[in-house]
Amino acid sequence: MSSEDAQQDATGGPDGGRTVRVVLVDDHRMFRTGVQAEIGETGRTGVEVVGEAADVDQAVTVITATRPEVVLLDVHLPGGGGVEVLRRCAALSADAERPVRFLALSVSDAAEDVIGVIRGGARGYVTKTITGSDLVDAIFRVADGDAVFSPRLAGFVLDAFASTDAPPVDEDMDRLTQREREVLRLIARGYAYKEIAKQLFISVKTVESHVSAVLRKLQLSNRHELTRWAAARRLV
Repeated sequence: MSSEDAQQDATGGPDGGRTVRVVLVDDHRMFRTGVQAEIGETGRTGVEVVGEAADVDQAVTVITATRPEVVLLDVHLPGGGGVEVLRRCAALSADAERPVRFLALSVSDAAEDVIGVIRGGARGYVTKTITGSDLVDAIFRVADGDAVFSPRLAGFVLDAFASTDAPPVDEDMDRLTQREREVLRLIARGYAYKEIAKQLFISVKTVESHVSAVLRKLQLSNRHELTRWAAARRLV
């Protein structure tokens, strides 16, 4: 055990014995299990995981029942995505006495995903490459009302909110689901199907289905045309 771990064990967490109650919202059970193992040892981290959910309806039910201080929220969820969870939990976020604060935790580093959940009410956005200790720190900071972002993502938010013009509507992109957009970006970046499946925690067959849907909706013939389409929109 490191000296830092020993100190955290002695104080009951990294913040002098304080405990932050957290709900994990992600549609991949194995990922939730991994996060739970990484941050959920309350005596060491000060984080108490009080609930989990795999889709929008479950998330709203669990968050309402447990009233955590922080929700770790995936952007892409069955039932409408993280933005829908934020919309349906807006009253809990606005509660002056016991606000529920949201920290997006996603594999996606796309500007529109970051901006979408921040506009929806999340206090921060970190990617799934974050370390366990940094995630614990982010949770405590968000619980205290701070805004927390993975390094390069903060620029997306600053640029979006500094602009007085609304972002242009891309009707082609609007045809795609959030998951299809994720697959589109990874395909355009040259990832193989197996690599995409591993990164998104889905099967290769599911990746193939998403690619077929994207090609059909965008009226493209192959991944080379798809890559050019994505590059033209600066999505790569």
